[in-house]
Amino acid sequence: MIEVRFYDSIDDKLLKFAVIISRTNGKWVFCKHKDRDTYEVPGGHREEGEDILTTAKRELREETGAMDFSIKQICVYSVKGRTRVNERDDEETFGMLFIADIASFEELHSEIEQILITDHLIDNWTYPLIQPKLLEEAKNRGYL
Repeated sequence: MIEVRFYDSIDDKLLKFAVIISRTNGKWVFCKHKDRDTYEVPGGHREEGEDILTTAKRELREETGAMDFSIKQICVYSVKGRTRVNERDDEETFGMLFIADIASFEELHSEIEQILITDHLIDNWTYPLIQPKLLEEAKNRGYL
């Protein structure tokens, strides 16, 4: 079972991921990895030496082609449970949730096959037990 929790803050060194709820012209922005048939909110792993905001900006650019955008931190989230084969069931991993408004895009040059810009939330999530909860928390906190 997957458990998602939310926090206002946490020790920065525990943050491993940045996830960015993204919009453009009032529409949702989702991305599709080349190796998957599902869609997801842009985001990814923090690289060594990066602060979490830098991670969020880099991942947003890499996964959507975003060039001109504003970005805000929403909250810390954690996931406990196995989301991948090599993870332990009791491991709690932490990430920072952001929201971005994208004004312009460039061509993608990454593992992302395409971005989807839509009026509606998607049904075929890559992480269906996690990402809808992140959007719900952003809504509950007044960001959506």
